[in-house]
Amino acid sequence: MSSARPACGPISTYSRVQILHLVQSRSPRTIGDLCDATGLHQNTIREHLQRLIEGGYIIASTERRTTRGRPRTLYSAATGTPEASSDVAREKISAAARRGDLMRRALPQTASDLGTEAAHQLDALIEHLEESGFEPVIDDDQLTVDLTPCPHAAARPEDRPVLCRVHLGLMQGVLTQAGGPLAADFVQEPAVPEECTVQLRLAGAA
Repeated sequence: MSSARPACGPISTYSRVQILHLVQSRSPRTIGDLCDATGLHQNTIREHLQRLIEGGYIIASTERRTTRGRPRTLYSAATGTPEASSDVAREKISAAARRGDLMRRALPQTASDLGTEAAHQLDALIEHLEESGFEPVIDDDQLTVDLTPCPHAAARPEDRPVLCRVHLGLMQGVLTQAGGPLAADFVQEPAVPEECTVQLRLAGAA
């Protein structure tokens, strides 16, 4: 088995994973909320948030106040729904679909039997996962995404649940933002830390 690649991209540090987990768990959050929860300095939190916004994972908005005082900046998870959609994520997904269409025209045998919308969802998902340091292998028949070897296999065992939840949440957001019949359902229980398989499902399927 090949060794795992190091995690990369906007969530290459565990501090950013922690921030994403907090924002995914409850939105919106303020910088003060995140400082209290993580123990990190405000400037460090701001730097991490900026990277996550640039990656299309978090959205910043201005608080609407009904009392006097300077409005705070609120941070929410980019879930792909109309009320929580990131401009960065939309552009990434459009670009992934264009590249996928070019590949399928050049190599018709790579076309998916799941249809155009699902194919575009998978285009976006694959590029997102590659940006995050994974080497995804999609099984259209079993509706699985094999991410073995997991780049987080060497993480502390107590950190793995948070890492898995954050990455599953990001995958769900990408698929929702792309629009189509596929959703990320759950991470299968691994036999060894290096193994990671995510189960997808079609809309309406049990």
